[in-house]
This record gives sequence, C-alpha cells and structure tokens, in this order.
Amino acid sequence: MRVNRLRQKLNAGEPTIGTHILSSWPTLVELIGDADNYDYVEFTAEYAPFTMHDLDNLGRAFELKNLAGMIKVEQKQYTHQAMRAIGSGFQSVLFADIRTVADAELCVAAVRAETPGTGGRLGVGMRRDVGTVLQGGSPAYVDALNEVVVAIMVEKRECVDDLEAILSVPGIDMVQFGSSDYSMSLGLTGQRSHPDVVKAERKTIETALRLGKHPRVELADISGAKPYLEMGVKHFCIGWDVRILYDWWRTNGAGMRAMLTGEAAKGEITPAKTGTY
Repeated sequence: MRVNRLRQKLNAGEPTIGTHILSSWPTLVELIGDADNYDYVEFTAEYAPFTMHDLDNLGRAFELKNLAGMIKVEQKQYTHQAMRAIGSGFQSVLFADIRTVADAELCVAAVRAETPGTGGRLGVGMRRDVGTVLQGGSPAYVDALNEVVVAIMVEKRECVDDLEAILSVPGIDMVQFGSSDYSMSLGLTGQRSHPDVVKAERKTIETALRLGKHPRVELADISGAKPYLEMGVKHFCIGWDVRILYDWWRTNGAGMRAMLTGEAAKGEITPAKTGTY
C-alpha cells in the first residue's frame, strides 16, 4: 500500500502546499511534480467532467511523481465518488456543501472500511489502491483507509452556525472556508469581502486551530498569503489550471492586439481577479 504523503505531513505538523486542476489530463500532474514544490494536487471534480478511467490515470501520475492526490466531490455523490477516487489512488477527499454534523459524519464514513470501530461504509474492492488482486481485504487496506485525509468545505450558513460541533466530528482533518458559497447562503451573492463573510472565515480558521484541525486557504496567487500566515495557517492550495490559462490568454492577447493595431493598451494589463477561482 502506498504511503500517504499528505497524512505524514499533517501528523508531523509540517506545512503543505497544493494546487488545483480541473483538467483530467495526467500530464499536468507530471508537470506539477516536476515543479518540485507541491505536496499534493487537488482534482476539483465538482466542477469538471471526468470518467472512471480518468481517475485511474490521475492515480498513476500521482504515484509516478510521488504526489498525494485530493479529489473535491459534490454533495449527494459522497460515497460513490470517494470510493472510486480512493480506489484509483487518491488519498484525500474534500467534501463540498457540508451543513450538519450528520453530513460530516457521512463524509468520514465514506472513506473508512466497514469494520468495528471505524463507522465506515467501504467494503473490499479489486481496485488500483490494493494492486487489484494483491492486497484487497488485507489489514493494510483497512490501515490505508484510516489514513485517508478528510477535508470539508465550510461554506454554508448552517455549517458556520454549528461549526464547533461539526469540526468536533472524529476523523475530520482539514477545513476549507468557501467565501463564494457562504456569501450566497447569506443572500450576499458576490460580496466575498462583506464584513459578515470575513468574520465567518476568521471564525472558521480560529475554531479549527483551537480544535486541533488543519485550516487550509485557497489563493489565486501568493500575494494574499500574509494575513493567513499571521493567523497561524500552514496549509495553502494555490492556483487553478483554468485561471492560470485564462489570465495568460487575457493578458498576452490584449498586449499582442495592442501591438498589432498600434493602439496603446487601456491601462495596465493585469490578470483578472473576479472571485476565488
């Protein structure tokens, strides 16, 4: 069974750096590995099309570059998507749209073996994580499932209202605040800098730290990291492949068109920052 690099880092109290991809092209994982600065790659499957074969191919790329793999799964698909991703070689799952303690308990159960003491729902499978026919149903399989990192999105009003109880659920490891969804759940759609949203994010980070959980922050780029570092955050997931491409195309396309037409670009050409993504 493969060592869970992200779990090792969390257990050792070390900082972690991840990055997001929406593309299921495994070569991107190889390039991220070659950049030699990342601990894991989050496949943000909640927003992207993918097949079961894509998950297997991403799993192979993680192993090739010694990266941990995280998958972000959508509500109502927790058990199925988590099971298939773990079976393909992912070692962490980020669960979206958590609202209640019961939701959090379901997330943990979705990645643990159905054996006494775990409360899990997973049975034995012939999948990549066990070498298909080599270690299925072995004690090592149960141990590996116990090592799967469980991350949850705090992005709904109900979740913030009952935050301490939700973060006290055994098995929750990482916590990610989602300002876009949270502002929408308050009826403040798009107002990610509204005082009530900023207050909820701080509450999430401070509560997680107090309860011994690992708050994670998503950033489009590293310019916004300092305030979070000062709060004690040590885990960051930076950049999205689609945002990186869009910013490059927008900036360089505008510059090239200005050169071709002889017209000066209107103002400084900078990457667009219209939200978290």
